[in-house]
Amino acid sequence: MRRVSDLGTWYRRNRILVWVCAVIAVNQLGFGSIVPVVPLYAESFGVSHGLIGLTIAVYGLARFLAAVPAGRIADGPGRRWTLALGGAVTVAGNLLCALAPTYALFLAARFIAGAGAAMVLTGGQIILADVTTPETRGRTMAIYQSVFLFAVGVGPLPGGMLAEYGGLDFPFYAYAVVGGAVALLALARVPETKSLRSGAVAGSAARPPFAQQVRLLGTTPAFLLVSLVGFGNAFARTGALFNLVPTLAQTRMGLSETQIGVGLSLVSIVGLVMAYPSGMLVDRFGRKVVIVPATLLSAAALALFSVSSDFAWYLVSSSVWALASGVSGAAPAAYAADVAPAGMNAAAMGAFRMLADAGYVVGPALLGWTADLFGTNASLYGTGFLLAACGLSFARFAPETYARRAAARDVRAGT
Repeated sequence: MRRVSDLGTWYRRNRILVWVCAVIAVNQLGFGSIVPVVPLYAESFGVSHGLIGLTIAVYGLARFLAAVPAGRIADGPGRRWTLALGGAVTVAGNLLCALAPTYALFLAARFIAGAGAAMVLTGGQIILADVTTPETRGRTMAIYQSVFLFAVGVGPLPGGMLAEYGGLDFPFYAYAVVGGAVALLALARVPETKSLRSGAVAGSAARPPFAQQVRLLGTTPAFLLVSLVGFGNAFARTGALFNLVPTLAQTRMGLSETQIGVGLSLVSIVGLVMAYPSGMLVDRFGRKVVIVPATLLSAAALALFSVSSDFAWYLVSSSVWALASGVSGAAPAAYAADVAPAGMNAAAMGAFRMLADAGYVVGPALLGWTADLFGTNASLYGTGFLLAACGLSFARFAPETYARRAAARDVRAGT
């Protein structure tokens, strides 16, 4: 009985986190379900490989463009309305995907679906920034990320089954239903958190207009530095790991599709396992002590990929990357929330997601182009150099925003 009582106490303290995670789990399960279907569905229109890739890139472009407007909605009507509207746009986008009679309409529908995803993801992170303090922010965002990774990782299994037995359009219909569930959950279960931080410190009337908030963040060195880290990580993940490494593994190492998939799956599994421990490290020792080594380790992993010659070394390189991405976890997002001025969580998280998602837009195209001109190894080394520069710049110029030991020393010293 005591365990049941303890569970009830935990739920009451973390009710908002539970329901935000439920919203994200449902949304990302739907997203994961269409991952194996999108290229096949695009191919059914008889288009080239480049146009098939564009259906993936346009989704990232929509996320990039919609992140700050999502923050504006959260700062106006409210956080839960951002989630609900994101769910509704997800419904529209995926229904249009399923019904699209031409490739052009399918591409437009993918853009709409990406905008819906940006609203849901941005709204969720803003809510977590509202309900956490620096002492608990790392672990809370790590729980969120664990749910996110698990749902995305599991999604392709039911998505593949739906496509096999119901046709390539069926997963899009299913994702539309999921989007409706997101909207209903947000309105029915997620409370409004807009006033939790802004109201406690400064009234809404004291806050500058949203556009001015974004401009203020753009002149904050700490915010720009952590956004640079987020951009570098996204640039390397989508441009190098997901685009160049599989091709390199097949052409130079002679690996099969299954062997390549083992390494990429390892990244997701280790990221899931390491998410919460990473959050604990961030809350105990500070943000920089996690962000800097993880970023440098990611750069080292890209160098290892470039010199790998067989399956064993491919697994070693994948393991190093997986460890780096798992340790980094939610630390950059926690740092971005730390440096947000009072009452500006919506602007901060929206701008952070936009700048980080720019890496998803730029990375695959730019690194594919440089690989054609200079070779895959040169592209991997260049990306590793970029990551190392991001990590070293953050180490040199970004201030630490929270460290429990430093806070405890200040309390003992009476400061």
